Amino acid sequence: MERTQTDPTDEALRRLIEQPSYAAQVLIVMARMLEMDGPQPMGPVARRRALDVATDTVLGTLPEVVRRDSLDRAQRVMPDLSTGTRGEAALRLRAAAASLG
Repeated sequence: MERTQTDPTDEALRRLIEQPSYAAQVLIVMARMLEMDGPQPMGPVARRRALDVATDTVLGTLPEVVRRDSLDRAQRVMPDLSTGTRGEAALRLRAAAASLG
């Protein structure tokens, strides 16, 4: 007999596997924050604010060990954001997030 409905557990697992990792999500949210003022020059204050918002948004409700591990993974692949515009930095962050999966 052929199955016509998907198993809810299988569907939930499929969605979970397809989502980017927490570390990748942090980088994606950072990119979104920086894109809001894309033409503006990139600087340490903009980087810190984007990272703070991304950390709170993505990791705010997770256990500390998960937060720490996810931030460590994001930091390891974070590109140099010291030059260029915020829009250019956002592109580099998205590429780094893609490398994490």
